[in-house]
Amino acid sequence: MRLTLRLLKYALVLLALALVAVWLLLRGSLAPLDGERRTAVVATVTIERDALGTATLTSTSRRDLAYGLGYLHAQERYFQMDLLRRAAAGELSALFGDVALPLDRRHRQHRFRSRASDAIAALPAVQKELLDAYRDGVNQGLAELSVRPWEYLLLRRAPRNWTSEDSVLVIYAMFFDLNGDGTNKRELNLARLKDSVPEPLYRFLVQPGSNWDAPLRGEAFAALPPPPADVFDLRRSAALPMDYDRYASLAAEDLGLRAGSNNFAVGGALTGNGAALVADDMHLGLRVPNIWFRARLRYPDATDATHPIDLNGLTLPGTPALLAGSNGHVAWGFTNSYGDWLDWVRVNLDPADPTRYRTPEGWEKLVRHAEIIEVDGKPAETLLVDETRWGPIMAKDVDGTPLALAWTAHRARVVNLELLQLETAKTAEQALAIAPTMGMPVQNFVVGDSAGHIGWTLTGNGLPLRAGYDASLPADWSEAGRGWQGWVAAADFPRLLDPADSRLWSANARTVDGDWLALQGDGGYDLGARQQQIRDGLHARDRFAPADLLAIQLDDRAVFLQRWQQLLAATLAGNSDADLAEAKRISQHWSGRASVDSADYALVREFRLRTITAVLAPFEALAKKRHADFELPSAQGYEAPVWELLQQRPAHLLDPRHASWDALLLEAARAAQTEVAGASWGQRNPARIRHPLSRALPGFLANQLDMPADALPGDSNMPRVQRLDFGASERFAIAPGHEDQSYLNMPGGQSSHPLSPFHGAGHADWVAGTPTPLLPGATVHRLLLQPQH
Repeated sequence: MRLTLRLLKYALVLLALALVAVWLLLRGSLAPLDGERRTAVVATVTIERDALGTATLTSTSRRDLAYGLGYLHAQERYFQMDLLRRAAAGELSALFGDVALPLDRRHRQHRFRSRASDAIAALPAVQKELLDAYRDGVNQGLAELSVRPWEYLLLRRAPRNWTSEDSVLVIYAMFFDLNGDGTNKRELNLARLKDSVPEPLYRFLVQPGSNWDAPLRGEAFAALPPPPADVFDLRRSAALPMDYDRYASLAAEDLGLRAGSNNFAVGGALTGNGAALVADDMHLGLRVPNIWFRARLRYPDATDATHPIDLNGLTLPGTPALLAGSNGHVAWGFTNSYGDWLDWVRVNLDPADPTRYRTPEGWEKLVRHAEIIEVDGKPAETLLVDETRWGPIMAKDVDGTPLALAWTAHRARVVNLELLQLETAKTAEQALAIAPTMGMPVQNFVVGDSAGHIGWTLTGNGLPLRAGYDASLPADWSEAGRGWQGWVAAADFPRLLDPADSRLWSANARTVDGDWLALQGDGGYDLGARQQQIRDGLHARDRFAPADLLAIQLDDRAVFLQRWQQLLAATLAGNSDADLAEAKRISQHWSGRASVDSADYALVREFRLRTITAVLAPFEALAKKRHADFELPSAQGYEAPVWELLQQRPAHLLDPRHASWDALLLEAARAAQTEVAGASWGQRNPARIRHPLSRALPGFLANQLDMPADALPGDSNMPRVQRLDFGASERFAIAPGHEDQSYLNMPGGQSSHPLSPFHGAGHADWVAGTPTPLLPGATVHRLLLQPQH
């Protein structure tokens, strides 16, 4: 007995020592917040932090500021930076093993590590110098941690040093995020659908807009009529398979699982202080830590010795710039444009020599690259990539012809640091001139200045000039005059300055028409309901303060679903089936909001999705019969064609398995009730904002890393976009020149370290919609980066 107690005592001591050792290792990987460090700066860089961890960096030069920002990013966010560069380069398997191979294989086809070197070689010397300074700061910051970042302790790996090319890879990671992961699946599936149904039916199903459109220029598109029975009749379609799914499989975007961002502004004529007001909430995947890092950057203005440059807003770890925010004169933000920046090119191989393909100048050799994918714990894998002048071969057309992907991201011109020019812009007009030169994914860019001017244009140094083909489908570019014929000049970008009503808005839906739309194309615009609700919210008031823009950002009214609620109520009104009694009761009450306690919203939302997928099921089946890997392409939720069918109820376009359109709607209501089972929207929409490694940890430890599973209001198709792990990665409204009256919310906090005081800091404000001041609070910590001499 004594021996047992003694052994137990020793075991407890050893356990305690192990826990202390783990705690000490974790403590050692924390970023130092105070003191002095000798570094490679020319002059002192001061890093001050407030209670939220918002960092204020002050320097005498932009070069040293880039170094200091790299140092700071590395100590707080190195693992996040590492994941971004590895994801873009297709190098995750070297860290995580073969579980990451499918993603690496897809991304490695683009050869972005090689392209990053080409992009850097094309940069001006001053931009290369800033990237190199940032790189040096990153590596110094990483080296000065007492213990490597805690994630690498868990993975039992050592972090690899940062390179300037890695910063370019972080930009490429944003191209993947904002351009459909670089697969262009939508246009592949458009081609498959077009190959499977008559042309009028194809055009009806994928029509380009609806009455929900709210563009900045132009009008909403009228709904197209369904094709008549003599064009296509499901009742007589021998092509329909004998057995197919009851409900079609919509893309995530069409199911409301993903949606983009909001960006809007009002001119000084509508504000109390005469300055413009710019609001921005970029909707992205949510994680711990958040993708953005809050910062204030201050350094001397070479043109004005009395007023230093003072930047407030969001930085992207891995890059040396302020991405969105204010410089005191102008404020700016972005939403994804959803223009068409990827095209499939039919590659006509030489029958006598399949290593050659036809070009306008004759036969040209394919270039074969052998990409080596390192896999942790297993042998490396070799991926062969055949490249054409237009891009890598990545797919096949409906007739088996190889397809090369032409993607603007493959061109060196689309990556640069011209975004830095916004730091010294004084007016909205100057900012609008800079935006088209900025190397980044093409975005809607909304800007306002301290004098009250507002403007909109597109960013991105890569709008292709197209000629001779339908850009929504694969095309043959082997004939002269067909394909990309150069690039749109910055002066020819679409642009609006000081609209007559002093209001601008964008929310990933179509923003323009006519020749501007022809330049931008259609890469899968969002349904315009959210954009329309923002537009109407801006027109509902004559005067604005920051709080009024926050109210629009937090608007969870389900305006879009009202007609679907009426349809559900009408469908159930005369029904006496006992199994639908609960759905009937819920449908008779309409709160009109995606609030956490709303069961009616949850039911109506599900009824809409079930109805749409039931209507589309036979058309999906026709395409899948011809093309087994077909998926319905994202098309604004198919709201316009399905609603038109529900209004007209043509018998020849009804799935033959339903006796009538009423029967289809009743089955959709029954399926919706079964799925929702009386749950409130909050029960179906809890936050899942997690650290990438928390899934590998026991629950009690994962809870220390992840944000709380709060029930959250909001959904797609309304301004307050919110899904489980997707939503506003930030919210701000900024009056340039009046930053002290502005706010910036951010989920997840500044640090991923569970022992950091900044882990989750500010997250509660984001959940509650409480405005957090844009400007940093009182300094709590101060770290000085001193020159080595």
